[in-house]
Amino acid sequence: MQTYLGLDLGTSSLKALLIDENQAPIGTASVPLTVERPHFGWSEQDPKSWISATEAVLDQLKAAHPAELAAVAGIGLSGHMHGATILGEGDEVLRPCIMWNDTRSHEEAKELDTEEARAITGNIVFPGFTAPKLLWVKRHEPELFAKVKRVLLPKDYLRLWLTGEAVSEMSDSAGTSWLDTGKRDWSPVMLAKTDLPLSAMPRLVEGTESSGGLRAELASKWGIKAGVAVAGGGGDNAASACGVGVVAPGTGFLSLGTSGVLFTSSAGYDPRPETALHTFCHAIPGLWHQMGVTLSAAGSLEWLSKLLEEKPGDLTARLGDTLEGPSRLVFLPYLSGERTPHNDAAIRGVFAGLEADTDRAAMVKAVLEGVAFSMRDCVEAGGGTETVDKLIAVGAGSRSRYWLKLMATVLETEIVLPQSGDFGAAFGAARLGLCAATGADPLSVLTVPPLADRFQPEESLIGPFRDAYRRYRALYPAVKSVLQG
Repeated sequence: MQTYLGLDLGTSSLKALLIDENQAPIGTASVPLTVERPHFGWSEQDPKSWISATEAVLDQLKAAHPAELAAVAGIGLSGHMHGATILGEGDEVLRPCIMWNDTRSHEEAKELDTEEARAITGNIVFPGFTAPKLLWVKRHEPELFAKVKRVLLPKDYLRLWLTGEAVSEMSDSAGTSWLDTGKRDWSPVMLAKTDLPLSAMPRLVEGTESSGGLRAELASKWGIKAGVAVAGGGGDNAASACGVGVVAPGTGFLSLGTSGVLFTSSAGYDPRPETALHTFCHAIPGLWHQMGVTLSAAGSLEWLSKLLEEKPGDLTARLGDTLEGPSRLVFLPYLSGERTPHNDAAIRGVFAGLEADTDRAAMVKAVLEGVAFSMRDCVEAGGGTETVDKLIAVGAGSRSRYWLKLMATVLETEIVLPQSGDFGAAFGAARLGLCAATGADPLSVLTVPPLADRFQPEESLIGPFRDAYRRYRALYPAVKSVLQG
């Protein structure tokens, strides 16, 4: 028997998932992590806590599944992206990791976000990306910057501890603003903009390749064979795509969590930075992916739930299972600003068309439609509905059949729902570990999980929802002119 281990370094927890050679889950363990916010807009985490958490989850798996853990033949890594883990001589940590949701470097991001930068990286330079954080450190912590010898992404610091190798992979590195995303290699031009040499960057591999072997000291501690392959792995969204089998062009996943993500795979490199769409390398060799983000998806429903003092599931249950035509009430879900396609941190949400007989069911319906239209914005930013053949629904919002029927109709594409199970980033990381250990064809490993249901667009309602989407699109500039002048 051979088993495979996925380690997913999340913002709030580190999760380990052990699977067998048939990809069936054996055991899982999770340890919480904390985020420090010493100043407004700052978000930091101690890299040492990632090591402690990894030791804890492996201790738990060894206690519960000693034989299966001893049979690990490959390890895969996933992690939150964009974090700046800054190391000095001897790879000591110089300061807490500056996290993906840290906004202190907004001025540096504006400075780096030139046409040249967009042409090289395929993306807007957002404050959350890694490069502007190092420019901030250079300006505000110059003595520390002078000691910088290496910068690693969070999961790659974990890899350094596991293998002794400073390595990253393409999907995570594409979110730094240092990668030439089309060439899948570091860009000397972008590194020079932050005064860093190429030697400060880790070696690059593909997500399915081995990045090194597990150190003997650690292998002995948990009864694992020394030298087992540690895969390149992937950034959290790319690893999640591997978990649900989104590896073929024309496929994608629709994540309805607090934020909404529309992730689609593409065989070619076709960046659209002007739409605030992320274009990153996939964790699979020769593939890229595009990712649109709406900042308040299920979060919009959670906001309404608190306002109306009723659980989200009870609110959506009021709508039943039969999809109705679009509401007269229009909702912009910009409760925390918006990413795709506006890249507008100052815009805010609005209900338009409130009437004397507007009830809670009408408000729920409008919120679900507003989020669906925001995801349609993401589809349009990626080239339109004809570019997507099928979307796999994940996240808390996918529990609502009404919402999935609505999404299928608004996005004009089939939406499929996996059976209950753990198909997230840790599972994707374990699958990548399997590929690295065995050399198996990724397409034969990264398959779509068993499906529980399928949702087709309701043909009679496509036209009405297209009209409603046009009304929705007209509302943003009107609200922007009122709020921002």
